[in-house]
Amino acid sequence: MISSCEDRLRSEQMVYSNNFGQLDLRNFNNSRLFIFQNDTIMGFYNNEEVWVKIPDLPSHNAVKVTIEVLAHDSWDGNVEDGVSGPDFWYYKLDDQEVYRTTFSNTVCESTYCLRQSYPDEFPKQNFPKQGATQTNIPGLCALAGNPNGTTRYTITKTYPHSKNELKITMGDELKQTNAFEPLCDESWSIAKIEVSVLDIR
Repeated sequence: MISSCEDRLRSEQMVYSNNFGQLDLRNFNNSRLFIFQNDTIMGFYNNEEVWVKIPDLPSHNAVKVTIEVLAHDSWDGNVEDGVSGPDFWYYKLDDQEVYRTTFSNTVCESTYCLRQSYPDEFPKQNFPKQGATQTNIPGLCALAGNPNGTTRYTITKTYPHSKNELKITMGDELKQTNAFEPLCDESWSIAKIEVSVLDIR
């Protein structure tokens, strides 16, 4: 990821923006759409990957990627009991993993608090829902009656890149060996993907 304080942004151009309102699934693999809270989003997934290829990029030496993720239902964050976690979500650029984190939808109390890594990468310890864009969204399935059962995260990162095509792969490693219906117990969806190409010198 680009972070040098000496870097200077010379130009930035958005080349891709998709909130799925136009039902646009061009260049996607393993994509599906559904309506959630009166919004069309892509999902929902459990122990799966979905990817999109963005072709014909103009000249650049970096990309800025924004992914809006919805973590549905009983994500358990960093718990390492081998039964219910850790619950990983990750993404790759051009088939190379660049970001791996965990989400937790649990209530944090003095005697019980399943921490998450987001907004940092695993194994960082943060409070549940820290860095979230929105927390007051009902669950999708197992926590459908819970008004805070889904959490929205907006992840924006910048990476070196110069190819004329970008492949973004999003996936998870959810662990829930004690769940009768894993997809209902924990899942995730994508509400928006945006990509800008940058010239940084």
